[in-house]
Amino acid sequence: MTLVRPTLAVLAFAMLGTCEFRPSTLAQIHELGELRIATRNSPLAYYLGANGPEGPEYELASRYAASLGVRALFLTYDSAAAVIDAVKSGRAHLGAAALPVTRTAQREVGFASPYQQLPLHVVYEKDGVRPDAVSALQDRRVGVPEGSAQAEALRQALHQGGLPAPWEIPRADALDLLDRVSYGELEITVADSNEFATARRYHPELRVAFNLPSRQELAWAVPRGDAALTRSVNEFFTGAHELLADIVERYYVDEDALGEYTGTRNFMRHVAERLPKYRAYFEQVAAELGADWRIFAAVGYQESKWDPNAVSPTGVRGLMMLQTDTAAALGIRDRADPKQSIYGGARYLQSVRGMIPGRIPEPDRTWLALAAYNVGLGHVEDARVLTQSQGKNPDSWQDVRAVLPLLAEERYYLATKRGYARGWEAVRFVDNVRTYLDLLDLVIPDPSSGEAQLPAPADSATARG
Repeated sequence: MTLVRPTLAVLAFAMLGTCEFRPSTLAQIHELGELRIATRNSPLAYYLGANGPEGPEYELASRYAASLGVRALFLTYDSAAAVIDAVKSGRAHLGAAALPVTRTAQREVGFASPYQQLPLHVVYEKDGVRPDAVSALQDRRVGVPEGSAQAEALRQALHQGGLPAPWEIPRADALDLLDRVSYGELEITVADSNEFATARRYHPELRVAFNLPSRQELAWAVPRGDAALTRSVNEFFTGAHELLADIVERYYVDEDALGEYTGTRNFMRHVAERLPKYRAYFEQVAAELGADWRIFAAVGYQESKWDPNAVSPTGVRGLMMLQTDTAAALGIRDRADPKQSIYGGARYLQSVRGMIPGRIPEPDRTWLALAAYNVGLGHVEDARVLTQSQGKNPDSWQDVRAVLPLLAEERYYLATKRGYARGWEAVRFVDNVRTYLDLLDLVIPDPSSGEAQLPAPADSATARG
């Protein structure tokens, strides 16, 4: 758990001296200039990405703090129960952690109005026997998290059908149990639609059998009886429909919707129509770095489809989709300028590769560098440590590639140094870049370069590892 400073109650007392009343939570927030948000390391809430914190709740709570004119301070806990306790005890002003509104939680804290109402899926593995109704769950290995909204909903549905209560598994959450269904340790579990969409990205074999009658409500936790803060949060969400819809689309909708044929056809069209405008820039920076220009072109296509005006909802911009901080560190003044963007992206990729252990041979070193470019070097290092712990080769891209998606599974990421990561996205990123590189090699062969790879940096002899 993140270390925190003295409790809000102590701070409020120090600020007000002998005043007879305690300030409202909103007054404390403005006095401190800081909104303290209890959350947890989870793909549904908050995690470290390649360029810093990410996650649905991180984006929402950061925007809410900005609307109050204060900075956001995120305090990470290891469970929803710990988040609730942090709000109850005054260590945090509110809890934003994809929290379901349950009867148990409502006895401890208050809740703002729900910002999402989600269907509850009964989930099974595609090779298993699909249950078609609650009655078909009898005598099946069904597990739900202990004390969860899923447990409440399933218990009610089973009770109405005259069936015994479900197996409630302690110290587990829905994502963990979805992993267990995928591995055959359970036959069936219950998850809301966000949890299912998240797990399905790295467990495509999961299927929805049917939905339970009730829906799961997600809301922010606030101190009980705090009407002012509750009203403020409700007003924020009233005006945040577009923001919330965008977050749902980016985090819970699989963007890889195009088929292989369509994607290849579009790529070939863009090679003819777009690449000629920027090829000279790729070639110039590659010549300076002693690299094959096509690898930078392949990364550029993966990032923006060679569109210099591309902008992501999180503010990443330009042909190589550079973040503001990354661009500034590279001396890039205009991310929309294609030459600056290409030069910046190429130099950044080379710098990432320089931090990959120099003993790793090509092409594995390049593929690991590409994965780090996407998900962050720290998460790739976590994956390499996990790869080695499984008796595999941490210097082999194929071995690390098989392990990277495990960084999205709680049983694994809780034991890593940097926590949750969208490891499957890094795998997809590298796979796509390699596909575009192969296609470029077919249509624009370069016999002098051999297999495309990045140059060894000047300080490779002192590179880590």
